[in-house]
Amino acid sequence: MVQKDSITWGTVEIPYDYSHSRRQTVGISVHPDLSVTVRAPHGTSLDTIRDFVRRRGAWISKTWRDFEQFLPKQPERRYIAGETHRYLGRQYRLKTETAEAESVKCLRGYLWVKTKGEITPERTKELLENWYRQHAKVVYQERLAVCVQRAHREGIPTPGLLIRKMASRWGSYSSAGRITLNLALIKVPKECIDYVIIHELCHHKVKHHGPKFWKLLHRLMPDFEEQRKKLNLYAE
Repeated sequence: MVQKDSITWGTVEIPYDYSHSRRQTVGISVHPDLSVTVRAPHGTSLDTIRDFVRRRGAWISKTWRDFEQFLPKQPERRYIAGETHRYLGRQYRLKTETAEAESVKCLRGYLWVKTKGEITPERTKELLENWYRQHAKVVYQERLAVCVQRAHREGIPTPGLLIRKMASRWGSYSSAGRITLNLALIKVPKECIDYVIIHELCHHKVKHHGPKFWKLLHRLMPDFEEQRKKLNLYAE
């Protein structure tokens, strides 16, 4: 019997199908459609399977990128003019200049960062991250409102919302009924933001990633697997 599960490796969610068979060892495969399958000996616990998948996280992520070379891993950011930065899934080239008033604008394919006095990577980064945070507050509330409309039909209430940098997750759902979203989500397409929000909303009814969770997620977002695969390719 094939069952679904997922683990988190870094900021990447790795969903996989697993089954038990007469084989002697745990085996894992990544397919061109980015699906992951695990086969384990009879009697292997789910915790053992999860540990195995987590240990292979680096290999799985690399294999995904080999299949999806049109979205290579982003280089380390230096916050200097000419490098590219993402906003809502699109890439923009960074431009910096001095000005009387500091500002950041997204205009005609560029992110224009204006600073007072000397232009430094540190100040450019600070201004750009503040700009991302301001826009995240607006965009996340907008997407949350859209997603909650779907979730209400399943009896899921409107949650509170927090935004912060998260080292290992795109989002979380607290026992107090609050969703926390990673600031880095502002760099991915809106449909991927919707996936994270709906995923976390489902945890209001189903705490763990079992069959009931995936059925609920599919009802609320039938194309969730496509959006999840796309989101994983944006993990830096």
